[in-house]
Amino acid sequence: MSEQMNASQVRIHPWSEEDLPLLHLLNASEMTEHLGGLETEEQIVSRHNRYVNTLGKESGCMFRVTLLPEMTSVGSVGYWERSWQGEAVYEIGWSILPTYQGKGIASAAVAEVIAHCRAEQKHTSIHAFPSVNNAASNRICRKLNFSLVSECDFEYPPGSIMKCNDWRLGLGLGTEGAEKKSLLPG
Repeated sequence: MSEQMNASQVRIHPWSEEDLPLLHLLNASEMTEHLGGLETEEQIVSRHNRYVNTLGKESGCMFRVTLLPEMTSVGSVGYWERSWQGEAVYEIGWSILPTYQGKGIASAAVAEVIAHCRAEQKHTSIHAFPSVNNAASNRICRKLNFSLVSECDFEYPPGSIMKCNDWRLGLGLGTEGAEKKSLLPG
């Protein structure tokens, strides 16, 4: 097994204009096999612009994952609002470069984003939707105490349906407070 990283070595930073080269690295075939395959240059640039433009908005945020002490960029993690089965929730997703997988980096970065979502006190839960065939991402959900709700059909990328696991993690808020702060229409 790969050497585990100490969680204190993992940092997340809001996505910036300078992170486009990292997005190109994350667009490798081994990184996208559970996500519908490679994206075109136009799709990558569009995704990058969406990531940059989440900064300062209340609907979520994308982050670059780095390792200390060198500040090596190793992946991305982020969260965004969505309506899922009639409820306003956060969705979370992550991607770590192959060389750095299996070392606890994704778990540490996802845990940091979960803490951020809890601090916002906006939604009652956060969901992750890894492919049923993505064993590593499903292990991360289990490790971070998400509850497996069910298998589901999930549209990703747009126009393509994939079989995913719906993992849910409560954020410790009462439903009433979350509904008052939700930006999504009911």
